[in-house]
Amino acid sequence: MTAQEPQVAARGRPKYDCPMTAEELESIRREVVAAVQGSTRLHIAFIGVTNALFEALAERGAMDPRALARATGRDAGYVTRWCDAAFAFGLLDEPEPGVFSLTALGDAFRPSAPGTLMPFAVQGALGAHMAERAAGLMKSGEQPGERVLAERETVLPWFGPMLEAQFGPFFDAHILASVPAYRDVDSRGGVVVDLGCGNAWYLRRLLSRFPHVRGIGLDGFEENVRGARALADAEGLSDRLDVRAGDIHAFAVDEPVDLIAMNRALHHVWSERDGVMSLLARSLAPGGWAVIWEPAWPSDRAALRDPAIRPLAFMNLSEHVQGNRFLRPEEIAEALARAGLEPTVHLFAEGREAVVTGRKPA
Repeated sequence: MTAQEPQVAARGRPKYDCPMTAEELESIRREVVAAVQGSTRLHIAFIGVTNALFEALAERGAMDPRALARATGRDAGYVTRWCDAAFAFGLLDEPEPGVFSLTALGDAFRPSAPGTLMPFAVQGALGAHMAERAAGLMKSGEQPGERVLAERETVLPWFGPMLEAQFGPFFDAHILASVPAYRDVDSRGGVVVDLGCGNAWYLRRLLSRFPHVRGIGLDGFEENVRGARALADAEGLSDRLDVRAGDIHAFAVDEPVDLIAMNRALHHVWSERDGVMSLLARSLAPGGWAVIWEPAWPSDRAALRDPAIRPLAFMNLSEHVQGNRFLRPEEIAEALARAGLEPTVHLFAEGREAVVTGRKPA
């Protein structure tokens, strides 16, 4: 028996030869306290994001809580207590007694700030919700599906903006220039369908980059459809972008489709993958493309210890609550090939992101 292997105590509980020293325990305690405070800061930031408190302070300058409450149409009591909490956690300063202004950290959480930290605040609130749901469901094994995303009314409207802020710049800088399917569709003035489009950020960025492409976005949440239409109109894209309520399993478009995109959506319907892949293959015009973007689940579990990959493990637990799991890129390529599409795997972000394309023979 090595020094690290447990001995079995008389009452059947593990007994370790090398227990932690008081100094080691205190070090771990400090690490956990720092993590708890970081999580609390994200919760406070989420309140500021969803109630436009950061944006109001950026636009109007320093204010006392009552003025901030009037500017945002919020309750003064809640705003006052929020200001105290945001000051305590470094999101606000107090340039004069009872008057608050943004710190550099608070300003970085504004949704309109370049490189906004808003996605982390939304993820913090959503993560707490999903942890609570997973804890309660673990005994029964129930998987309530995607409706859990709508159980917190303050979170759902921010899901699309969170994804856009988190992945939009990466899409612009790396994926659009590296995946040949987009240029090919633009050269023929083709039609792109995005299944599960959310606020249509993927299509809006694609159409802004490639002027000859037309887009059709389908989403199952009416709130997402309304928001996507408003954003397309505001960006001058409504003449080339049509967003509709639709179902991944039974979408119908009355013209040839040159590219069908599924952006972080395939794992939601993986249990029905053969039918979905067959539908993609039937719906594509000859020479058309299926373009699947998914987080790349690692083949080696040890990779989950990498700090850059570590969050994916908790996200996969959250996906299990919805009846899903993340996929390895080769699984996606094999499913495309079985449907008669010619697969190619593109890896990005040191292998953490996978775009798998499948081309229909001409």
